Amino acid sequence: MCGIVGAIGYLDQNILESVKKMNKVQSHRGPDSHGFWTSNDIEKGYGAALGHRRLAVIDLNKGANQPMIDTLTGNTVVFNGEIYNYLELKSELESLGVMFRSHSDTEVVLLAYRQWGSEFVNRLRGMFAIVIWDAKLQKALMYRDRLGIKPLYYTIIKNGSKNTLLFSSEIKTLITSGLIEKRLNPVGIESFMWNGYVAGGETTIVSGVNLLLAGNQLVVDKQAAICDKREFWKIPRHEEHDNISKKDLKKELETSIKLHINSDVPLGVFLSGGIDSSAIASLAVQQSRTNVSTYCLAFEENKYNEGQYARSVAAALGTEHHEIMLTQQGFVNGLEDALNSMDQPTFDGANSYFLSREVRKAGITVALSGMGGDELFGGYKSFHQIPKVASYSKMMAFLHTRLLDGLTKFTTKSLDKIYGKVPPQTGWGKFADITQTNGDTFNSFQTSYALYTQNYYNRLLSHKERNTDHGIDIKLATLIRKEIRNQPKLSQISILELHFFIKERLVRDLDSVSMASSLEVRVPFLDHVFIEQLAKLGITDRFNPLGKKALLREIAMPDLDESLFDRPKSGFVLPLDRWCRDALQLEVATMLCNNVLCKSVGLDPEAVSDLYIAFKANSKGIYWTRIWAIYCYMWWCKKYHMTI
Repeated sequence: MCGIVGAIGYLDQNILESVKKMNKVQSHRGPDSHGFWTSNDIEKGYGAALGHRRLAVIDLNKGANQPMIDTLTGNTVVFNGEIYNYLELKSELESLGVMFRSHSDTEVVLLAYRQWGSEFVNRLRGMFAIVIWDAKLQKALMYRDRLGIKPLYYTIIKNGSKNTLLFSSEIKTLITSGLIEKRLNPVGIESFMWNGYVAGGETTIVSGVNLLLAGNQLVVDKQAAICDKREFWKIPRHEEHDNISKKDLKKELETSIKLHINSDVPLGVFLSGGIDSSAIASLAVQQSRTNVSTYCLAFEENKYNEGQYARSVAAALGTEHHEIMLTQQGFVNGLEDALNSMDQPTFDGANSYFLSREVRKAGITVALSGMGGDELFGGYKSFHQIPKVASYSKMMAFLHTRLLDGLTKFTTKSLDKIYGKVPPQTGWGKFADITQTNGDTFNSFQTSYALYTQNYYNRLLSHKERNTDHGIDIKLATLIRKEIRNQPKLSQISILELHFFIKERLVRDLDSVSMASSLEVRVPFLDHVFIEQLAKLGITDRFNPLGKKALLREIAMPDLDESLFDRPKSGFVLPLDRWCRDALQLEVATMLCNNVLCKSVGLDPEAVSDLYIAFKANSKGIYWTRIWAIYCYMWWCKKYHMTI
């Protein structure tokens, strides 16, 4: 697990120094070693400069440091992530006569490319962002793993007629490079204000900066021209006929766990006491040759504290359990560091930051997370609610357009009259929006998850043109609409959850906040082979009964007492509703009432102020997420001097 940076194309001394600076800025991603390399042809003004920060996890020797050069071909690689099947690939390559100098997965990546060319990526099982400079072709080949667990940002800067492509593991390093303009992307703003995170696919919050799509390859020549961009994997569609048994699926999940626990450094498991994290912990105990350590974040506020549940599961599994207490004052003291750990702005991630920080302090370098279980096995309320919302709106669509529009306007005006300037931003407050979704699953999904009603969303944004589709970059939305077409409803929702909640939010947040503490977090449920096999299982076996994740319990922890999980589902959230009204009140109020800052980042000051006043007054349907999202966005923009 590491951080990578680099430049491809025109290179002068200023650009080279900037790449070195970028590498230093992300030192938290790799405190164990660092490296910098340039191709021989940069004397002619064009070529490649690659930088790397290393968090040593596999093969702790210096021979595994990067950038790593293939002495036979001159090809050079920088790589962030882990290849879980590297030993299998290494054995295959050795049988073909390939010689190795280290025991690292990085060398396997480099020599696999030499042996199989660009098709090597299809053999990789893991999480990765890879950049290979092909010395013969004079091109850079860039790859991002199938679920987007590891990020890879890039932008093209111009120097007259000469171009340079810059890339990095973090958008913050590009911002602080001094080489790009600090301008916000209107698409990114719209997406953030809808979702609380940027669901832009390739588009980011920063104008001109792109994020390589998950499961994609990008090829760039030495003039920084993009020669090829292609997809090598996509989320599998549900198969019509059952092609896999539960027994085979169990074996595949066990294989994923076995691969994920391989490490040359201490490893732990995040354990909240819920089904997903408990399943991972249970399988880790079954597969590990040593005692398993588990870690849980606990709170003084009983409503949010899951410590007792985690303790019960840990006792049943026999793990070495550690409970980390996060108090309100502890959160306030660490808030700046938590916000600093954000890469793109997000209203989520602070919880994982504090957990990661303390786990790293305990001497753990690698941790397993249960992320992905709800999305794959139907654990969220969305699997219940979205089909109902879609069905209702489809029924409403039969009404005459003028009648439906009249009903929508009447509902909106009634809510305004009852609640004043800020009507509920959830539940019945979204009635008018839901009636306009026309039975479409994508529309229903995004409307249900939206932070604000469309009316208030439009009030909040100072620019009035819309460049997104229900809060999603239009190009990405078009691709996903096509992807879910003609799929069973529950499969559609699972794919949407994987695209938006996982790829656009959770894995991106988890990467930045965990790496801020130099902790590698692995997500066994998001193993692409396991996901491909799961898609072959019948819908009923996979999801029913909805919300219970019975299949996961059956294949991962059949011996655990079911009563351990006999309680309402709760998410991994902080007591921010209370804290924003208490110790954080002045901090949040000062930020949200900064009219000059609001205008500079594309928000309407009056709309923001009204929303905050409604929150303080405990107005119906104004949850903490509505004001916390704006706070995090404004804090981030202020920190990096970003303006519209």
